[in-house]
Amino acid sequence: MGRRPAAGLPATGILPALAAAALFALTACSAGSDGQTGPGGAGTSEGAGAPAAGGAWIAGVAGDRIEVRAEPGGEVLHTLGNPNELGADRVFLVREDAGEWLEVLLPVRPNGSTGWVRRDEVELSVTSYRVEIDLSEFSFAVLDGGEEVLGGVIGTGDPETPTPPGDYYFTELVRPPEPGGPYGAYAFGLSGYSETLESFAGGPGQLAVHGTDDEAALGSRVSHGCIRVSDDDITWMAENLPLGTPVSISE
Repeated sequence: MGRRPAAGLPATGILPALAAAALFALTACSAGSDGQTGPGGAGTSEGAGAPAAGGAWIAGVAGDRIEVRAEPGGEVLHTLGNPNELGADRVFLVREDAGEWLEVLLPVRPNGSTGWVRRDEVELSVTSYRVEIDLSEFSFAVLDGGEEVLGGVIGTGDPETPTPPGDYYFTELVRPPEPGGPYGAYAFGLSGYSETLESFAGGPGQLAVHGTDDEAALGSRVSHGCIRVSDDDITWMAENLPLGTPVSISE
């Protein structure tokens, strides 16, 4: 289907560098990377009110760390640094607004974990975008509100390292130095992890959505759990989708 014109890079930009071990942490990948930075601002609206239908709130951590609690004012479950382990600004996808407190989706095991953060410790923005991935159909769609603006074919995890279904969000964006390599032009880290690999090549088994140097393999089960898309598709995503964009993976 047709694509809308690019509108600039996401607000947090592209990671300036990733050591080989860090990029190996994206489970479907097989080579180290250095990247370049880029400006941006696509898809977000600082200080916006409640998201429109199909939209979502993204919470960016304001300080150098944040405490995540089991319930508003309750036990501290995690203290997470900002930026994150790969050098990207720490963001969360908001699941519920309870006034002074926000329930957010967490980038930790087990997949789908949530916790509560103080509203005054984050900066809220809104995205109208979301990504829907259908593993059984080997397809994805990017929606802007209720309108599909991009769709394409994917590669998924193989039978021994399947891609786990669930609700996730983009946590970092990487530009590999060799666009013709196995990552393709870009790689988005996801907030989820492989459910069959506790670690991968020295990393924690983090999932990703990334390009590929073998587009003939799209439409098949070829990865260690990551989602592969064409380089044209991942480039469009990198130019339009902010960190925090919701990603739903279904079987």
